[in-house]
Amino acid sequence: MKLEQMKIVIVGHVDHGKSTVIGRLLSDTGSLPEGKLQEVKDRCAKNAKPFEYAFLLDALKDEQSQGITIDSARCFFKTQKRHYIVFDAPGHIEFLKNMVTGAAHAEAALLVIDANEGIQENSKRHGYLLSFLGIKQVSVLVNKMDLVNYDKQVFESIKKEYTEFLNHINVRPDAFVPISAMEGEGIINFSEKMKWYKGKSTLDQLDTFEKEKQVDDKPFRFPVQDIYKFTEEGDDRRIIAGTIESGSISKGDDVVFLPSKKESTIKSVESFNTQTKTSASAPEAIGFTLKEQIYINPGEIMVKKNEAVPHVSSRIKVNIFWMGRAPLIKNKAYKLKIATQRMGVKLVDVLNVIDALELKTVAKKEQVDRYDVAEIILETSKPIAFDLIDQIAGTSRFVLVDNYEIAGGGIVVEGLSDAHTLLEEHVIKREQVWEKGGVGLDEKIVRNKHKPKFIVFCGEEIDQKIQAARLLERRLFENKHQVYYLGLSNVLYGLDSDRISEFEDMDEHIRRLGELARIVTDSGQIFITILSAIDDYDIEKLKILTVPNDFITVLVGENIFNTFVPDLSFDGNNNAQSIANSVYDLLEQKEIIAIEYNI
Repeated sequence: MKLEQMKIVIVGHVDHGKSTVIGRLLSDTGSLPEGKLQEVKDRCAKNAKPFEYAFLLDALKDEQSQGITIDSARCFFKTQKRHYIVFDAPGHIEFLKNMVTGAAHAEAALLVIDANEGIQENSKRHGYLLSFLGIKQVSVLVNKMDLVNYDKQVFESIKKEYTEFLNHINVRPDAFVPISAMEGEGIINFSEKMKWYKGKSTLDQLDTFEKEKQVDDKPFRFPVQDIYKFTEEGDDRRIIAGTIESGSISKGDDVVFLPSKKESTIKSVESFNTQTKTSASAPEAIGFTLKEQIYINPGEIMVKKNEAVPHVSSRIKVNIFWMGRAPLIKNKAYKLKIATQRMGVKLVDVLNVIDALELKTVAKKEQVDRYDVAEIILETSKPIAFDLIDQIAGTSRFVLVDNYEIAGGGIVVEGLSDAHTLLEEHVIKREQVWEKGGVGLDEKIVRNKHKPKFIVFCGEEIDQKIQAARLLERRLFENKHQVYYLGLSNVLYGLDSDRISEFEDMDEHIRRLGELARIVTDSGQIFITILSAIDDYDIEKLKILTVPNDFITVLVGENIFNTFVPDLSFDGNNNAQSIANSVYDLLEQKEIIAIEYNI
């Protein structure tokens, strides 16, 4: 009979004995490779160093010299009930970000507290992290009971104080277990030294944890990692690749991509070097082709049409633990990583900051400082798809990146309405303070014999777009209109490009282009540019930024939008000259340009 697996994490303040607990579990369950225990003991004797069970786990080079665990090491042991995969998470405050990485995969947790030192600052921080990561099954090991002569009152005092703390953050501990990992007390069984304790041993307590609902029993979630196109030998497949986060799917199932809301049907299930497949389930790394070819971007989440779908919003309420060197502040761009989505994000509001030591809410804070635990509102540059932690953890947990480093992590608590976005507030303020020149726009229209207009060529056919845009510019110029063509590279590598971070990319380019379009059209010119990998949300952002003016969109090639309808659309068979002529004709129809223009 195949035993089930469970992933657990062990956390606690530095030197409270997490690694010793794991070393004991490995040794006392007979899970070590043959001869490994004696090998470590012999090495300690050779170096005149007392043997410790923690050394069994110290795999990193500098752990034994520094005496602290600095990465989330994994190890394995088994009981009669199940196999355990254990993450030994760092306890030292400087390595908390590694602890988040380990704990994010866990179904349950053991939290270790030194009976002699008592509850420490990191004991509370780790409790918050487990709460924020949605780990509900937690047992507390009160370790080093030998140092307090196995005193029941010491144990009960720690149990009372820490239970009050955990209850405050909505964590209900399954049990408190007194142990001495060094002496082997309370790991497998108890001796005469703690007759007063009537509960379970550490090993028995682990076996009481309930296995999470299998991910393949949950609604289907497939974060899109990439799209691969094949062209050789008549192969026209477009394979959508990634790893299934939860659920299962079969050939013929109807699917929806979020946040774009585009729909299609699974045509085939693609896998490398395997037999033909007609279905797939979590956690397979797999590929799919679709019956109806649609344009989607990496980062979208594919779901089954007939199942519960994720939330979609650009404003989210989150619980976060901040670890960045610099504080989390408003109006600064960060990068949000959730599933395969990578999105620019800003802090909108700080709702609560909790003092982990005093269990007090710090009022009226405008930023989140290092090691703060906070409830905040974030706004992403475009809507994202996500689940809540009690639904599907993998599409709820996120990290924030600041200057290429993971600076914070947490879970999404709620999706909020996109009432007034930061961008809309910016445009309202911009228009209120817009300083007009001495020459009015109506005068410029009379002089130029045309109205100002922003024309955007978009789609995948790059060469056709560029040629058509330049031919349109030439014809307008020869007819004595004020026109300017801006290539995408001018935006990418100009306009203060050295300040564009790796996570702002297209979002920031769209913002700068929109601001520039507002200026150029206000000068009375016809402004032409091209864009490629954009979607409905990018178009909406341009529309907001170009207020009070509007723009014309020209789609060349495959449709890249979901609900947005371009002013003109052309397939790949149209030549550049005919596209340019059609756009010119549209400008005449809309009375943007005319032979005799009068007001």
